[in-house]
Amino acid sequence: MNLALGVTGCIAAYKAIEVMRGLQKAGWSVQVILTRSALKFVAPLTFESLSGRKVITGMFGRGDNTQIEHIRVAQEIRLLAVVPATANVLAKFASGIADDFLTTLYLSTPAPVLLAPAMNVEMWNHPAVRASVATLSSRGHTFVNPEPGMLACGMEGEGRLAEVDTIVSEILALAGHKDSLAGLKVLVTAGPTVEDIDPVRFISNRSSGKMGYALAQAARLRGAQVFLISGPTHLTCPPGVELTRIRSAGEMRAAVLRLYPEMDIVVKAAAVTDYRPAQIHTNKVKKNETPTSLPLAPTEDILATLGQAKTHQVLIGFAAETDDLMINARTKMRHKNLDLIVANDVSRGVFGEDTATVHILTGTGDVVTLNQESKLSIAHRLLDMALTALEHRKSPQVLS
Repeated sequence: MNLALGVTGCIAAYKAIEVMRGLQKAGWSVQVILTRSALKFVAPLTFESLSGRKVITGMFGRGDNTQIEHIRVAQEIRLLAVVPATANVLAKFASGIADDFLTTLYLSTPAPVLLAPAMNVEMWNHPAVRASVATLSSRGHTFVNPEPGMLACGMEGEGRLAEVDTIVSEILALAGHKDSLAGLKVLVTAGPTVEDIDPVRFISNRSSGKMGYALAQAARLRGAQVFLISGPTHLTCPPGVELTRIRSAGEMRAAVLRLYPEMDIVVKAAAVTDYRPAQIHTNKVKKNETPTSLPLAPTEDILATLGQAKTHQVLIGFAAETDDLMINARTKMRHKNLDLIVANDVSRGVFGEDTATVHILTGTGDVVTLNQESKLSIAHRLLDMALTALEHRKSPQVLS
């Protein structure tokens, strides 16, 4: 999911870096546009190093010009934010002047627009600026107004850029995250499960838990009441999420079944071990007593149990495969009565990474592919699709 962040020529331009980072932490990919004046205050390299994306600094950049870039960006973004927004850019937007990439992008995009002005207090109060603000407000644009305080010019008054956290929160709200899951209960499972052989040894898997924790964070950001059931990880539980720590597949099953009936959306991102030792030794097995084989017994299939018991819930599973990815994912989706399934090729070393390439399959046969997106970005996209599935389930069926 993409946002465009326009940065204009103001001493507060450096704070746009913090805004970009806040949006990235919330799972957004950010396309930064620097105006010519902004280049006097901040360098493209800083944004490029942190975002991993080319910064746009002009209409006629060198390189591949087979696409009209401002049109491409205009159609891809979910929101255009300008932080800081100077008096100059407000006047250009209000008058429809398009003499650089940012102003041309503004005229080309149907996406919502958010403006965070910063300037001298006398400029902010000038009738010309107030007229620009009134015009842009009448178009439905969102303003994060400047705050009172000491200004760079030495004067004191209203004109200082709003706090970064406030700007980020307003952008996320306008982009559709805030409260989109309000009133809903979301259950997420995460991490590996561990099956003990003896008090020292165990069998497990390579799951880091990052995808599940990202899902819990994303759901909480959207206003849901979130329940996270996690196997052993080193991750920190997102604020506001109710965490239940478990160790074994049996403990995972008991915790999930206890909560399942009251949930609206259930995402089984945990990597539950398929087998456990047939015998658990109460004492450490000595090296000279170690058997040459380890008898295993299957663990109960939690996801299949949930699929059979499903009433109103949207149920989402994961298919981690090394071959026949899509075939195996579709088979698992059908057999376990899932609404959505996330298929990923784990032969490419995705465990523990912050990004992944996944394919999200729907019950109608559609496939959404996300290529090397952050796991938080994947989480938001998956929750978008889960909410659509939930609304479809709740809507009355039209009888022919």
